[in-house]
Amino acid sequence: MKIRNPHAQPLEERTPSAEPESMQKYSDEVRERIAKKAYEIYEQRGRGAERHVEDWLKAEELVRKEMNETR
Repeated sequence: MKIRNPHAQPLEERTPSAEPESMQKYSDEVRERIAKKAYEIYEQRGRGAERHVEDWLKAEELVRKEMNETR
């Protein structure tokens, strides 16, 4: 017999997200800045495929640093 977590949301109430949970903390404006920075990084390294996650994480780091410096 499978025991159900009493604190879990019912399946029909869950809404799947199109993006990772880690990205949901950013506003649309910040996501756009990260996306542009990730594309710049992609172009700077010669448009090599299969490193999009690495590019995104580096861009996220740079944008967050820029945001912290302007505070």
